Amino acid sequence: MAVPTYTVTCTRKTLLATGVYELVCTKPEGFIFKPGQFVLFDVPMLENPTDIQTRAFSIASTPAEGELLFVFKLIPGGRASKWVEHTVTEGTQIIMKGPFGNFTLDPAPEKELVCIATSTGIAPFRSQLLDALERGDLRKMDLIFGVRSEADLFWNKELEQIAEKHPNFFLHFALSQPSDAWKGHKGRVQTLVPLIVKDFTPKLIYACGSPVMTKEIKEMALGQWGMEKKMVHVEGYI
Repeated sequence: MAVPTYTVTCTRKTLLATGVYELVCTKPEGFIFKPGQFVLFDVPMLENPTDIQTRAFSIASTPAEGELLFVFKLIPGGRASKWVEHTVTEGTQIIMKGPFGNFTLDPAPEKELVCIATSTGIAPFRSQLLDALERGDLRKMDLIFGVRSEADLFWNKELEQIAEKHPNFFLHFALSQPSDAWKGHKGRVQTLVPLIVKDFTPKLIYACGSPVMTKEIKEMALGQWGMEKKMVHVEGYI
């Protein structure tokens, strides 16, 4: 079955944090996706626009929202990074294929959620958790969001507002290289999880971010945390 192709238009491009851009795009009529899925963008080479390759990006918006939301972390010399930074602007048309992926939340009401993200790995969790909460999911949900320093934080105000609105949603920040003024957790997300979760039996683990982080989380979950493989879901990116 052929994967649908759409043309979307960038309606807003915002620098959120150090090297992190948010893109808002039009949502094509008939485009249906599940929270946690991703799309492929046609990304032209900056030096040769006829040279096109696809790059995968998680959808950060919920199915109920009227536009599509994406977040990009710039990688020096990266094809998509140069494209986002130097080519994409308000009004840019983008070829998009999808949706793809099975990184979706288990709806089992008896299983509580522990979602672990580093940097732009937060994207699928914004879609998943906000969608679940707005639909009335009352399970306990912990979101652990790790970045390097205060300058790398983004969406924190919106996430804090979501936590204020939904008493079953708990937000935790982990900074690996914070300033002396930082009062929250200092260290990687891997070190924060066991401080929050005392009993892993009723938990489902979801981790998205750097491959090093997701690999370590999976190893810890299946090893020292004693979890079953089917309860652990990871999605790394480069």
